[in-house]
Amino acid sequence: MNFAPKPPRKKAAHEWLDYLRHSEGLGGILAKTEDLVRLKVALKSALTTLDLDHLSPKIEPGWRSGGQNELFLLVSGASIATRLQQILPSLINELSKNGVICSAIKVRTKPAPASWEIKPQTARKTTERAKGFNPVARASWESLLEKLAPDSELRKAVERLLQSKPK
Repeated sequence: MNFAPKPPRKKAAHEWLDYLRHSEGLGGILAKTEDLVRLKVALKSALTTLDLDHLSPKIEPGWRSGGQNELFLLVSGASIATRLQQILPSLINELSKNGVICSAIKVRTKPAPASWEIKPQTARKTTERAKGFNPVARASWESLLEKLAPDSELRKAVERLLQSKPK
C-alpha cells in the first residue's frame, strides 16, 4: 500500500519576538504575562494609597477563570487575608482608579508547607540479635520438653534448640 507523499514545508525561521507575538506561538502567554505585570503594579499602587504597601510582596494576584471581572488574590498567611478582607471595598475603588476594572475580589491563603521533612539516615543503628532465650521462653520450652515422649522427633528437635541457644 502506498501513502500519499508529505507536502513540502515552506515555513521559514522567525525572530523570537515575532514568534512570541504570533497568534499560534507563545503570544497568548506573553500577553497574559504583560497583563499580570500591569495588574501587580496597579495592586501595589492601590495598596500604597491604602498604607498597606508592605503587604504587596506577600500577595500574588490573578484573574479567576470563569468569573467575569473577578480578581483572585493568593496570600501567604491568614492574617494578611483577614486584613485584605477588611479593606476589599476600598481596594476595589483604588484599583478602578488605577484602570483595573473588577467587580469582586476573592482572597485565599496558600497551603502551608509541610512541617515535617524527610531526612536521610546518617548512621544506621545496628540492633543486636538475641543470643539466647529469655528466662520465661527457656522455661516454656523446657516444660514442653518434659511433656513430649522420649523417642519422638519433636523432642529431639526441642533438645537441639535448647542446646543451640545459650542462657
